[in-house]
Amino acid sequence: MTIASTDADRPAPDNPVPGDPVLDDPVLDNPAWSALVGAHAHLAEGGDLARRYPADVSPFAAVRSWADPGVWDAVIDLVGHGAEFPGPTESVALPPGWERGEPFEGVQLIETERLHGRPDDEAVVLGAADVPEMLDLVARAQPGPFLPRTYELGRYVGIRRDGHLAAMAGERLQPAGWTEISAVATDERYRGQGLATRLVLDVVHHVHRRGARAMLHASAGNTGAIRLYESLGFTLRRRVAFGSVRTPVSG
Repeated sequence: MTIASTDADRPAPDNPVPGDPVLDDPVLDNPAWSALVGAHAHLAEGGDLARRYPADVSPFAAVRSWADPGVWDAVIDLVGHGAEFPGPTESVALPPGWERGEPFEGVQLIETERLHGRPDDEAVVLGAADVPEMLDLVARAQPGPFLPRTYELGRYVGIRRDGHLAAMAGERLQPAGWTEISAVATDERYRGQGLATRLVLDVVHHVHRRGARAMLHASAGNTGAIRLYESLGFTLRRRVAFGSVRTPVSG
């Protein structure tokens, strides 16, 4: 999956509270960029106009603004010719030689006052030694991109059953004032026990302890997960077009 920066994405038509200062936080319009110049600047590759995470950390990349005339050269400098980069929405015209990939629809959800995190006594912090199990669980549950060093982005936790990693969840993007919940996955043998919910609320608890708010992204077609998150206290902020562009094959 290629993750697009969202500075040009359209607001969801059913935005529940127009004018709400939390919903309107501009950081959420380009969360990857905010993270790459902020909490994750130590991991970032690139410069003032375009940045990305290392290939074994995350597929996320972003630009400061697609309106800057120098951004196209900055992307080529970062990824080279004939390479993919998370792209702008169709409202942004591409220069000659650039190609647009096929987008797919996602949603951005943010917390409301109904979301109350709580620590879970069974949750264990996952790290480098747990990466093989984490990659295996993600490959089977397919919650979204997870790479060998993704755990470096934040706090990842899991619950074990019968010596196996039964469920996991963690923190991915950290735009200013926010933390994205990600990699929520449960082994099919242990589904229906509420493990994912428990881990999400544990992650939320620690996000709140840092003074940040929780947010997340999901595929628009994953209606079951969206309903779960809404039941916990998240609300739809906007619909997001995830897509990509391919840089020209030569200069």
